[in-house]
Amino acid sequence: MGRLSGLFGQQGAAADPPHEAHALAKRMPALMIEAKRVAQTVAYGVHGRRQAGQGETFWQFRHYGQNDAAPLIDWRRSASSDHLYVREREWEAAHTVWLWLDRSPSMRFRSRLSPASKADRAMVLTLAVAELLIQGGERVAAAGLLAPTAQRGAMERLAAGYAKSEDKGADASLPPAVTLNRFSGAVFVSDFLEPPGDIRAAVEAYARQGVRGHMVQVLDPAEETLPYDGRTEFHGPEGGERWIADRAETLRPLYRARLEAHRAALGEIAKRIGWSLLVHHTDRPATEPLLTLIMRLHGEAGGYRWQGHGGNEQAAGSASA
Repeated sequence: MGRLSGLFGQQGAAADPPHEAHALAKRMPALMIEAKRVAQTVAYGVHGRRQAGQGETFWQFRHYGQNDAAPLIDWRRSASSDHLYVREREWEAAHTVWLWLDRSPSMRFRSRLSPASKADRAMVLTLAVAELLIQGGERVAAAGLLAPTAQRGAMERLAAGYAKSEDKGADASLPPAVTLNRFSGAVFVSDFLEPPGDIRAAVEAYARQGVRGHMVQVLDPAEETLPYDGRTEFHGPEGGERWIADRAETLRPLYRARLEAHRAALGEIAKRIGWSLLVHHTDRPATEPLLTLIMRLHGEAGGYRWQGHGGNEQAAGSASA
């Protein structure tokens, strides 16, 4: 089987596209409320570039120069010295972060161990990231859905685009091949269960453009542990395959070894291109991976940089494989 997710079935089986779009539209208001709640839990402030420029935050005083305009003089500071001083503000230029959300049929899987499907949790995370970035003065974008914008209401516009599910490649399991501006950021949310070679080709195409980003792997806890015993029928959510195991518990060691090897391959891909890999399980709070993502946005002189810590990192508090 080409995909690890091919082992999982009935709850993750492919649904009729119009029916799924209608169901998502009905769930979207609740998902948006949850995304806003999660976003509000994670404090996020405006990150300056730590250099003088246009902005509202005080940066430093410097001596008045012959090329400076008189209105720039800070008379209160100058009154306590023999020199004239100019108040400089910190440059708070916006950074564009491109979001991609895997909406393929495998993301619809939910076991009895989780309160939410992978698709719903991934949607909440993506919308919450968009909300936090907009609050922080950044630009967010989604290929085919949302042009780069820093305007309030971007999360609502993005949610509406997802609910319509009319964009080309809506059910693709890998991010689309698009050209982005150099030094843009990217956040890809998926179960990342495609063959490692296909994933590598997709994300390296972005890295070659100078894009730094994060891969957030969202998995159901059942996909970590294979908690099935006895005679079990597995359905492939995308290929329609069916397979019956007489004693599912005997597959557990081999399955977990394969999953660990797959994740190690993802970690190597992330390390090679300077990105990071987060693993989140749907039985854990959505605030955990979101907090980690926001904490990785660091300001540097000359621009923001999405820090790639490389390798495989579990989100704080996440269930271990």
